[in-house]
Amino acid sequence: MSYPTLNESEWQEVERIWDLLDEGEVDQARRTVDALLRTRPGHPDLRIADAAVCLDEGEPGRALEVLRGAERSADPALFFHLRAVAHFELVELEEARDDTERAVAIHADLAESHDLLARLYEHLGEPEKAREHAAEAQALDPDAFPPPLAVPDAEFDRLVEESLRELPEPFRAKLREVPVLVDELPRREILAAEDPPLPPDILGLFVGRSLMERSHLDLPGVPEAIYLFRRNLLRACVDREELKREVRITVQHEVGHLLGLDEGDLEDWGLA
Repeated sequence: MSYPTLNESEWQEVERIWDLLDEGEVDQARRTVDALLRTRPGHPDLRIADAAVCLDEGEPGRALEVLRGAERSADPALFFHLRAVAHFELVELEEARDDTERAVAIHADLAESHDLLARLYEHLGEPEKAREHAAEAQALDPDAFPPPLAVPDAEFDRLVEESLRELPEPFRAKLREVPVLVDELPRREILAAEDPPLPPDILGLFVGRSLMERSHLDLPGVPEAIYLFRRNLLRACVDREELKREVRITVQHEVGHLLGLDEGDLEDWGLA
């Protein structure tokens, strides 16, 4: 099915949606794209914008649904990139890799696609390809994709130990039974154990049963522990001060899960 080209006013509204997403105004972006879809239902270029809003809303499964039939949009590279992001968030790593490779085959200068490929190849155990695409993303857009912090393992471990010492003694006592472990990246089986899956770029995770007997994750064969994911934390922070703050918040967040707090409680405490 063919669709008439969007007019200038409609394209301006599409550009506004991208601006709103950049500004974190996701609710307003949703209202704008829904209004456009009421006048141009099913238009592939509007589906692209709709999928981007879905991703910012934390709905990658919905984004995949929206993208079905949008292959003939005005920007096929963006179509493949957004579909790759949705697959990545759903821990469908091979599908995400294939779609991202399609995006860069169409437009080799998409820094965000090279960055996504770098993260995908890290998870897929191909470090050389990961470094190659990370370097390409940094060359194309050094401000958006700077190199991750280079922090020695020992220094990172000290930050974790400091964050644990800052916890009140009753909390530290509970941690004597549940270790805090540092992994480079989250394992696929841990991510895929939830429905929907946990995103691969999570910073930390409590695996096991809370002290209130509220199940957060209960995986046979996976040790009960609080996990911190070193590469994700280093990538998320621009300097050591931010890393120190993010490690502390992540530790406190996962200790909250250990104690049986839900996401609403953690948000009230400023730890979500």
